[in-house]
Amino acid sequence: MMNMGKMMHQAKKMQEKMQQMQEEMAKAEVSAEAGNGMVRIVATGDRRIRRIDIDDALWQEQDKALVEDMVAAAVNAAMQQIEDTMAARQKEAFSGMPLPPGLSL
Repeated sequence: MMNMGKMMHQAKKMQEKMQQMQEEMAKAEVSAEAGNGMVRIVATGDRRIRRIDIDDALWQEQDKALVEDMVAAAVNAAMQQIEDTMAARQKEAFSGMPLPPGLSL
């Protein structure tokens, strides 16, 4: 069983790693698309949309609901990429670090 001092030290290290990952993710960009590239989204790792590109051909359809659906799909895909990337980085950063019983990432 771990002593309290060691647990507190580990918790501090985990917090520092998490802070560093969040800062790195905020600078990272992901891109996603919908409609075979008719809508492209660029988002930052802190879940901010940086750019939305909509192909001119999509405007010619004059289907507002279609445009809205494609934008939503592209945004959701970008957000999922961010979640997946963050989960992978957390797993990598904290692998091998012993956690108290009942605590998992």
